[in-house]
Amino acid sequence: DDVIYSGTVAAAMEGYLFGLPSFAFSLAVRDWQHLDSAARIAREVVQRQLESPLNAPFLLSVNIPGVAYDALGGIEVTRLGKRHASEPVIKAQNQRGEPVYWIGAAGAARDNGPGTDFCAVAAGRVSITPLHVDLTRVEQLDAVRHWVAQP
Repeated sequence: DDVIYSGTVAAAMEGYLFGLPSFAFSLAVRDWQHLDSAARIAREVVQRQLESPLNAPFLLSVNIPGVAYDALGGIEVTRLGKRHASEPVIKAQNQRGEPVYWIGAAGAARDNGPGTDFCAVAAGRVSITPLHVDLTRVEQLDAVRHWVAQP
């Protein structure tokens, strides 16, 4: 669910909304180790699109484990896993004494079973998840129409 507020996915979504093939590449660790491995994977994925195009437009979320290229276990097409709620918001003060709020750390994986992006990355595989933008909960439209129509 955190792709909904991911800046990386949001940037790729802009391309998608303009009708362009779009990739959101993310390195699954924050220590910048193996950035060369992630760059190599990104290049290979884009090269694959250039040589054998997937019908555009599309939006792919690509999560790359923070391991050496030779240690990667391949590429897996996945669905999104789900996280538990994030840690609580932390209220603090900036240098001027004004309140600031730090969003708590992301919650632990809640749905990380086989076939999820979490599972693939934990196993050292690159995860590619096709995304779409329409968040409409179609099966609830009639219920909400009925609710709105009530006096």
